[in-house]
Amino acid sequence: MSAEAPQKITVPFIRRMKERGEKVVMVTCYDEPSARLLDQAGVDILFVGDSVGNNVLGYPTTIPVTMEDMLHHAKAVRRGVKRGLMLVDMPFMSFQVSADDAMYNAGRFVKEAGAEAVKVEGGVPMAPTVERMVAAGIPVMGHVGLTPQSLNIIGRYRMQGKQPDDAERIMADARALAQAGAFAIVLELVPPLLAKRITEECPIPTIGIAAGPHCDGQVQVFHDLFGVNPEAHLKHVRRYAEVGQTIIEAARNFSEDVRTGKFPESAN
Repeated sequence: MSAEAPQKITVPFIRRMKERGEKVVMVTCYDEPSARLLDQAGVDILFVGDSVGNNVLGYPTTIPVTMEDMLHHAKAVRRGVKRGLMLVDMPFMSFQVSADDAMYNAGRFVKEAGAEAVKVEGGVPMAPTVERMVAAGIPVMGHVGLTPQSLNIIGRYRMQGKQPDDAERIMADARALAQAGAFAIVLELVPPLLAKRITEECPIPTIGIAAGPHCDGQVQVFHDLFGVNPEAHLKHVRRYAEVGQTIIEAARNFSEDVRTGKFPESAN
């Protein structure tokens, strides 16, 4: 936790963290209990990601996730957040059709779910929309490199920016978002040296995921950090707990106690 952290994290505070050389901590979560625990732990940004599709709703990708799905989970997270900044993902086709759609849907997250900022995928093509949203009073975080909503174009989740032309395109995306008024940018699955260059050249914080150690902060998914899915082993994740395995073992013990009559006892 930042030594100068206020009672409530705000967008200006996140931007000042880069100026002070302080790392931003961001964790993706989807419900009130998870948000409450992360908030109590001092996480800076509580992020309601469209990865709810993969981690909670059972979809193979983020693409099927709807506005109503995101609003439902965002409202739950809002009830658990007191100190951290609450950020909400704009799901596929909620902002790509037109700037008017983007404004309306982002406004719903702010008005109906209490979001304090939204995140959009895409770089140069999205910059005018980001500029318009920021001008209307909606803080925006950008997202470049691997953009999961573009999976049908890129084919599979893989490193972006390895070739010089691709690296320059991602660099241009980051610059455009910063100039449009984004307050931070997620860099996903880009080479560490490219992430370092973007971080050094952009005036706003960079938040890395599978982008190396040089970013101004890091983001991970709750379910990955704490081993909610014991079978998932991702290279970019360090597991800090094995909650999933603990639940499986506890459920087995409970089942055995019920079947053998050990539960309930008089104290229960």
